[in-house]
Amino acid sequence: MEFGVGSVLEGKVTGITKFGAFVSLPEGKSGLVHISEIAYTYVNDVKDHLQEGQEVKVKVIGIDDNGRINLSIKKAQDPPPRPEGGRPSRPAGAFSGPKRPAEPVTFEDKLKQFMASSDSKLSELHMNEKKSSRRGGRK
Repeated sequence: MEFGVGSVLEGKVTGITKFGAFVSLPEGKSGLVHISEIAYTYVNDVKDHLQEGQEVKVKVIGIDDNGRINLSIKKAQDPPPRPEGGRPSRPAGAFSGPKRPAEPVTFEDKLKQFMASSDSKLSELHMNEKKSSRRGGRK
């Protein structure tokens, strides 16, 4: 049985690391399920979701030039249904954290942001140099 990218297979977890799990596949091959490909939810510890010896259904999502096989458990199953409105629901009054500024979209916006940050860092550096020279520090 030859398999390639897109194939869905049954395998067995043979090893668990902090970055994912190794799965044995048919024909004596094995592949890696990266921690980001284990579940549709955030995975902090692989051992919370998988155990050695566990049978899993995986999808081949990549095979690199060295023959290493990249696998996904979450892509081998249907995604969970989304709540109405397309966003996860939150209890009323729940704290959503500090508002982050919108990320720059265009190259020009990114360049402006970089230049402002760079100017700020340079002026801070010059201020620190002036302070140290007043105290008799090196120049």
